[in-house]
Amino acid sequence: MSEIERVASCSCGQLSANCSGEPVRVGACHCTECQRRTGSAFGVGAYYPRAQVSLAGDYKRYTRSSDAGRRVECHFCPECGTTVTWDLELFPDMTAVAVGCFADPHFPAPQRAVWASQKHDWIAFSEGITELETQPGAPSSVAK
Repeated sequence: MSEIERVASCSCGQLSANCSGEPVRVGACHCTECQRRTGSAFGVGAYYPRAQVSLAGDYKRYTRSSDAGRRVECHFCPECGTTVTWDLELFPDMTAVAVGCFADPHFPAPQRAVWASQKHDWIAFSEGITELETQPGAPSSVAK
């Protein structure tokens, strides 16, 4: 059986992430920073071991702090602005790939969602998706 290969790309197609194998995890994040990054109510990332993701095309980096105070480095297309991947201090050996950039309605669903304390009131995930109020290791004083 051959290994799964998936390609995620930005809106204009100039930047892509080639991913080998299945993601280690898929997670949703309701934090205010992911809301700003996506321009939506939450972000969804597929987490792969860094060696299983290769970027093709030009990209810019934007480094910010997460709601838990950790470093997040976003990689986005300088033409259309789409964030395709990001690296988190929390998971130093992983690269997150924006699930929407795969444009695959059959992509695996998130196993958990973090920062439920900051989610929009109208969002409800399916049963089986664990929701955490913050993020493991986040300061307990961080809240909505």
